[in-house]
Amino acid sequence: MSEALRDLWQARAPRERLVIAVLAAFLAVLLYVGFVQSASLARIQLEKSVSRLRAEAVLLNRSADEIVRLRALPAAIQPAPVPDLRALMQLRVDAAGFGGSLRSIEPLDAGQVRVTFGAVPFVDWLAWVEALQAQQVRLDTTRVEALATPGMVSVTATFARPRP
Repeated sequence: MSEALRDLWQARAPRERLVIAVLAAFLAVLLYVGFVQSASLARIQLEKSVSRLRAEAVLLNRSADEIVRLRALPAAIQPAPVPDLRALMQLRVDAAGFGGSLRSIEPLDAGQVRVTFGAVPFVDWLAWVEALQAQQVRLDTTRVEALATPGMVSVTATFARPRP
């Protein structure tokens, strides 16, 4: 086969050989530049991915350390669950200092209560609801009415525990 190519090459005129050689060199340079550019773009994308993955690995390690730390805590430090939702709500109202504005806590069923406040600071009430959600008590329904005093509201809200 190489003899056939050599005979084909020898059959060409010197000018044709020059044109073929220049075209072959141009094609080789073009392919080389294409491969280098493609590799450069792929390298840039991989660098971005590596940076993102390193940041995720750091967060994952921090989470793992936090899990190990929390598992190492003695059981006595963890608060005992309050079985009655009404009692838990009363404890949370007293702890937040809303006892003076509390109108009622009505149990609706085993996992739901309706809490009514006369006048509470809206910002404090939002923080209180957020703290309840951290204790697995979710806000189901709410009716908030603005009062004449700026920032003060009257609230009627229904809270529930997740059902198993």
